[in-house]
Amino acid sequence: MTPNSTYRLQIQPDFPFSAAGEAVPYLASLGVSHLHLSPVLEAVPGSTHGYDVTDHGRIREELGGEAGLRALARTARDHGLGLVVDLVPNHMAAAPRYNRALWEVLREGPSSPYARWFDIDWAGGGGKVLLPVLAGRIGDELAGMRVEDGTLRYGEQEFPLRPGTEELALPELLDAQWYRLGWWRLARTELNYRRFFTISDLIGVRVEEPEVFEATHAKILELVRDGVVEGLRIDHPDGLADPEAYLGRLRRAAGDDCWIVVEKILTGEEQLPARWAVDGTTGYDALRRVDGLFVDEAGAGELADDYRRFANPAGDRGGHWEATARRAAYKVVTHQLASEVAFLTRTAAAVCAADPALRDHAPWALRAAVRELLIRVPVYRPYGAGAEDVLTPEAAEEAKATFVVPEEASAVDVVRDLALGRLGDGPEQRAFLTRFAQTSSALRAKSVEDTAFYRYAPLVSANEVGGEPERPAVGPEEFHAYCERLARDWPATGTVLSTHDTKRSADVRARIAVLSECPRRWTKLLDDVARTPAPDGQVAWTAWQTALGFGYPYGDRLAPAVLKAVREAGLRTSWTEPDPAYEQAVLDFVDAGPAGPGLYTVSLLARELDPCVRANVLGAALLHLTMPGVPDLYQETERVYLALVDPDNRRPFREGPPDEKTAVTRAALRLRRRHPEAFGASGTYRPLTASGPAAGHCVAFSRSDETVTAVTRLSLRLAESGGWGDTSLTLPEGRWFDAVDVGREFRGGEAVPLAELFAARPVALLSRRPVPAEETAG
Repeated sequence: MTPNSTYRLQIQPDFPFSAAGEAVPYLASLGVSHLHLSPVLEAVPGSTHGYDVTDHGRIREELGGEAGLRALARTARDHGLGLVVDLVPNHMAAAPRYNRALWEVLREGPSSPYARWFDIDWAGGGGKVLLPVLAGRIGDELAGMRVEDGTLRYGEQEFPLRPGTEELALPELLDAQWYRLGWWRLARTELNYRRFFTISDLIGVRVEEPEVFEATHAKILELVRDGVVEGLRIDHPDGLADPEAYLGRLRRAAGDDCWIVVEKILTGEEQLPARWAVDGTTGYDALRRVDGLFVDEAGAGELADDYRRFANPAGDRGGHWEATARRAAYKVVTHQLASEVAFLTRTAAAVCAADPALRDHAPWALRAAVRELLIRVPVYRPYGAGAEDVLTPEAAEEAKATFVVPEEASAVDVVRDLALGRLGDGPEQRAFLTRFAQTSSALRAKSVEDTAFYRYAPLVSANEVGGEPERPAVGPEEFHAYCERLARDWPATGTVLSTHDTKRSADVRARIAVLSECPRRWTKLLDDVARTPAPDGQVAWTAWQTALGFGYPYGDRLAPAVLKAVREAGLRTSWTEPDPAYEQAVLDFVDAGPAGPGLYTVSLLARELDPCVRANVLGAALLHLTMPGVPDLYQETERVYLALVDPDNRRPFREGPPDEKTAVTRAALRLRRRHPEAFGASGTYRPLTASGPAAGHCVAFSRSDETVTAVTRLSLRLAESGGWGDTSLTLPEGRWFDAVDVGREFRGGEAVPLAELFAARPVALLSRRPVPAEETAG
């Protein structure tokens, strides 16, 4: 069934199914219809996230096992709640000690019945699977290897032995295996299995094979058939060989009543493929539109100019987004994804070698063409017939222009035709077509989300998955058009504001967004704290903005987030090539400034902006809960929730004291529960337009003429211009009752002064029917 609303819980060993069961009465009292659980299948022991699946046939014992999950489902059902679970079809943990399927492949080689489970390029690896697990070169690590009980051990890691090789001397034994143990750095250039993004610890799974799909989905589908699970969140569909075919198979197996949404990141105005057998996305596209309403376009432009002067980003043509993103893409495709590019190059060369007309294309030219076309894919992944709108002739011409020898540039045409499926339907052609699309999504994620978002930071609140840092502001008309399209095409899509993957929670972003309304106050703050020297302007800008968004002197949480930011940016240090001296300078700066004495200066500005932050926090929350789609509340976000990038935002759930945001959240969720038809697939969305000098500061709409939502945007600019004055909003005909401040009533069909509508708080939620007495308390 389609949920009315969901509540995401991070299930982990420190918060197992039994703990979730204890939280059910409280969560049911909020008004949500379903619990949304992070992955529940067996995973690497101790994993706090569960995306490193090791066994698709078992529910994770550390969480309480299948009995614990079924008990949670019964408890939830007793309180009127269903379960939605996070499903990870694209990858498993590449830890043979825990992954039985991979263990068998490494023991038996390509003849193993499990060999079809994984995208292993046996030829590219010389008949072996490279396992980049060694701390150093193999000659330096031999002393740390030993054979015990028929198993090869290296530290805490274990590897199977090919039958008949157990008695060999260690060097010969290693050479005789179906795998090659290698230095971890070799993953960049020599890895020969498909992985998740650039994470070699997660090996890709070939769910496009019917037997693999059946084996990896049998348990989850059993739980769906048994009514234990009513919805599925599909993690990273872009990594799959054929997302459309996979989702069609999943829909047929799960049935039409199962709610299915996909973690598909849409770029700009890109839309979810209409052919996909799903109910929508997980909601990052909604996040960008909601956040954008609370960003002032002119002020964001001023911040960008000030950022370029203050941070002076090196090598990015003055700190402009397009140049920053392109430079990051070149780095990722050249270094982190070198092995993926090598596979595509070999495959393209094999196609050319088999065709006399293409035989003279040099491998280096094909490699350059692969790189240049990949970095020019403007979305995460090209799909089918629509790929021609992504891999455009203009992109091809731009790629050709990078070739020093014009005659070699024709390799771009070959690669483009392969990526569009124009050069036949043989195994090499199909392999290239699929892997190019899969690599495209990995490149986009690593270069944009995990690199450029940390390098380009005028307004860090805009740097979220699916965001557009160069265009962070969204106007009311654009927001309404988006909502009308959702109501028409994807009424059951998911919507989110905070997730386990957001770099900053919605309430941290809400505070930072206010800076777009007061860029001069921000520059003054930077002047006031300049006495605390920073390693560079980029770090200073990012750390002070993060401190303002965080709002509290949690140095033990702020410092790791800032350190992660500089490592992800990769400008002065990185995860693989750390600069200890620079990193220590960053930590010293945070301790001496944003998390130390400088926090007082930040707190002064924070207190000045608190009324505006309140408007942003409540406004974003109410829009999220009442706009078209199924809202997913991340754990603890029913109240003000301040969290930074993982692992900070993945701490175990805890129930806390309610606040004003809780009151608004509870009122909206209970209204959705009372009037599911108004917010569901048959419901309508109608923008309401305010009249008067401050009309642009109000965003309002009606859902099926049963409810009215109205919020204040850009409240600082509003106050500076004199407030609401005689600005008003005309409500639909009838009587309207305040769902939050119970007892207030408004008459429809006539103009209601916004100063009156927003007298109690900067948002209003109205219902055509009075709020039942039993819901007015708590």
